[in-house]
Amino acid sequence: MTNPIITAFDWVPPFAQGQVRDLRVRWALEEVGQPYDVRYLRQGEQKEAPHRERQPFGQVPTLEDGDLTLFESGAIVLHIAETYGALLPAGRGARARAIEWMFAALNSVEPAIMDLSFVTLFEADKPWSEMRRPAVEERIHGRLADLSARLGGKTWLDGETFTAGDLLMVSVLRILIDQGFVEAYDNLAAYMHRGIDRPAFQRALAAQMDGFTGEAPEWYAAWAEKQKQGEKA
Repeated sequence: MTNPIITAFDWVPPFAQGQVRDLRVRWALEEVGQPYDVRYLRQGEQKEAPHRERQPFGQVPTLEDGDLTLFESGAIVLHIAETYGALLPAGRGARARAIEWMFAALNSVEPAIMDLSFVTLFEADKPWSEMRRPAVEERIHGRLADLSARLGGKTWLDGETFTAGDLLMVSVLRILIDQGFVEAYDNLAAYMHRGIDRPAFQRALAAQMDGFTGEAPEWYAAWAEKQKQGEKA
C-alpha cells in the first residue's frame, strides 16, 4: 500500500512559511499516524497543466490517496478523518458538531482574518487599504469575541475531545499569532496554544519548514523591496 501524496511549495516568502495550507493536511496525517509523501512544486509550477489537473485553481495543497485526488484543505482533512478513524467522534451528534466547527473555521472565521492580509500586505499600496483597516479589525474582533464566548472554559470546542474542527480552527487562529488579536481573549489564546503544542502539530510544522529548500524567484527581490519602502512611508 502506497502512502498518500500531498503537494506543497518548495519556497514561499518568509511571512508565509509555516502558514501554507498544506500544514493543515500534514497535521491531520500526523494526528492519525499516517505516513505521507510530498510532491514539491517550484513557484509557478502550480499554475501549469499537470498540477491544474489535480487543483483547477492552481493552488496547494492536494492529496492523492490511491485512485482518489482531492483539493481544498478542509475537504482533505475531512477525508483523512473519515478514512483513518480519528479526528471525528463516533457519536452521531458529536461527529456532526465536529464537522460543523470545520465549516465554521473556514467559512465564518478565516475570511475575516484573511481580509487583514489584503489591507496590510497584498493590497497595502492601494488607496483604500488604510481606510478599510479599522472595519477589518472590528470584524475580526467580532468573530473572535463570539468564538471566545462559545468556547468558554472548555478544553476544545465540543468539550474534552480534540477533533478535526479544532484542528482547522486552531490553524485559522494561528494566522494571527502574536499580533494581539487572539491574545486579547485569554481562553482563545490558551486554546490556540493547546493546539499548536500538540506533538503532531510540531512534527507537521517542522516537516513543512524543512521542505522550503527552493530558491526565491526573480520577481521576489523587487516585490520585497517595494514592501519595505511601503513600510517606511
